[in-house]
Amino acid sequence: MSVFVSVFAVLCILSVCFPYLPQNMSFMLLNLMHSCTLHFNFTDFLFTLDCILPDVSHQSLRLSDIHRKSQLWRGIVSISLIEAHNLQPMDANGLSDPYVKFRLGHQKYKSKTIPKTLNPQWREQFDFHLFDEQGGFIDVTVWDKDAGKKDDFMGRCQVDLSLLSKECTHRLDIPLDEGEGTLVLLVTLTASAAVSIADLSVNILEDPRERKEILHRYSLLRSFNNIKDVGMVQVKVIRAEGLMAADVTGKSDPFCVVELSNDRLQTHTVYKNLNPEWNKVFTFNVKDIHSVLEVTVFDEDRDRSADFLGKVAIPLLNIQNGERKAYALKSKELTGPTKGVIFLEIDVIYNIVKAGMRTLIPIEQKYIEEEPRVSKQMLLQNFNRMRRCIMFLLNAGCFINSCFEWESPQRSICAFLLFVVVVWNFELYMVPFVLLMLLTWNYVLIASGKDTRQGDVVSSVAR
Repeated sequence: MSVFVSVFAVLCILSVCFPYLPQNMSFMLLNLMHSCTLHFNFTDFLFTLDCILPDVSHQSLRLSDIHRKSQLWRGIVSISLIEAHNLQPMDANGLSDPYVKFRLGHQKYKSKTIPKTLNPQWREQFDFHLFDEQGGFIDVTVWDKDAGKKDDFMGRCQVDLSLLSKECTHRLDIPLDEGEGTLVLLVTLTASAAVSIADLSVNILEDPRERKEILHRYSLLRSFNNIKDVGMVQVKVIRAEGLMAADVTGKSDPFCVVELSNDRLQTHTVYKNLNPEWNKVFTFNVKDIHSVLEVTVFDEDRDRSADFLGKVAIPLLNIQNGERKAYALKSKELTGPTKGVIFLEIDVIYNIVKAGMRTLIPIEQKYIEEEPRVSKQMLLQNFNRMRRCIMFLLNAGCFINSCFEWESPQRSICAFLLFVVVVWNFELYMVPFVLLMLLTWNYVLIASGKDTRQGDVVSSVAR
């Protein structure tokens, strides 16, 4: 009996001291503990266990609570650190070397340092897991980097997440306390599968009353009401198939990020799966109908930044409403395919008059944009394009010169007659008419399937 009690106590000690054992090892310990309990009196065990580990039960409860909270996070907070204005000078040269620290609970991030400026631009993004349904506070502090000594404090501020609505992007211009200047942030709250995700995934366009109201809002009769509200786009992220394996186990933990201009929303993570299903609906306001919808799939890593799995870019004007399509995932630069496809269903509703007026306004600056990298393939494409243009000009010059030198009498006579007719009958409308003919020719090539450009869509399934 004492042998079983001792074994059971050792197993309990292992489960308490090493709460993050691999999953299969934990199951083995639990099964062994269960088998041990079948062979001895439970009262004797409790007496022995109280003598050996008086606080094991309380500690185990605390550790299980911590483990459960660390797994069931309630949402994702995406913070885009854009820039700061009029910071306090901390160095002898009248400037500073500022960087920013973020903290939400036990999660911490630090931005890069921008040297010698009082108006830094970071354009960095950080994602936090949100454990509290009420939101919480994000502590933000600004520091001046000093080599060889302690960094100087420049100010602080707080972001109250409970005041921000979910599933949309908020621009915050926050003045710094205990310092000078203003910090510019973009904050997006996205709910995860741990909360009422079903309520967020309702397709409002399937409700006839909601759809009728949206169509009325963007009808021609309301073309001059709220000019900035051009339209709306609804994106249903259904699933992905055949994704790249990013983990050593041959699986991935994929989640999907949907971006339109500076609005950025994110799905929950499907763990250990190469064919995830999200079935989530996102709604964006359209500010410019010429914008491009970007859908990116990442692999979640707990201890480091997410791994890129694939991306698609879809111009809003190319979207066919209500069709479920499979888009082939591409590389970050969209220059070549990667492994996997993603199934999307997109609807765009907009006002034509507002969209046309918005075209005359400069495009909205995208705050978070990756620094361009030198690509050999892109460099080769640009080189070939320039070579084709130069060769076309050289060939055209040689052709015109041959007409003047009468290398071919028939060709020179035809060129002379054409020149006389065009000059004698030239009208201004002929210039746009020639351009219209070129556009028509390109349209005929695309419609006949002779266009060599490859689209993103690999298959189409009717709704």
